[in-house]
Amino acid sequence: MALSTSEEQLMQLLWKQEKAFMKDLIEAYPDPKPATTTIATLLKRMQDKKFVDYKQYGRSREYFPLVKKTDYFSKHVNGLIKNFFNDSAGQFASFFTRETDLSQQELEELKQIIDNQLKAKKK
Repeated sequence: MALSTSEEQLMQLLWKQEKAFMKDLIEAYPDPKPATTTIATLLKRMQDKKFVDYKQYGRSREYFPLVKKTDYFSKHVNGLIKNFFNDSAGQFASFFTRETDLSQQELEELKQIIDNQLKAKKK
């Protein structure tokens, strides 16, 4: 299950803070800050989707992510490759390197990452 754009924005704040009370999350938003009811609704939806949970402290809830950021985004990228690039990592890489206007240094860094992955796979 995926997150909506507003849920993803809130999830980013929670990943950054690792655990937070609602007031901490609202405080992390840029102005104009969202209403408490808006954040409560988003957190409830994210809880129903099994992305977050909370610990109860008196009347306050401390929220924490149930899904790791890397897991969420790797699933996203794999879905993107599957749905938009015919399940071809090569087509995705070709599109990514052409369309993002990477500098020579950034392309060299990508090449180094790929070379390191190739070495790791050979072991």
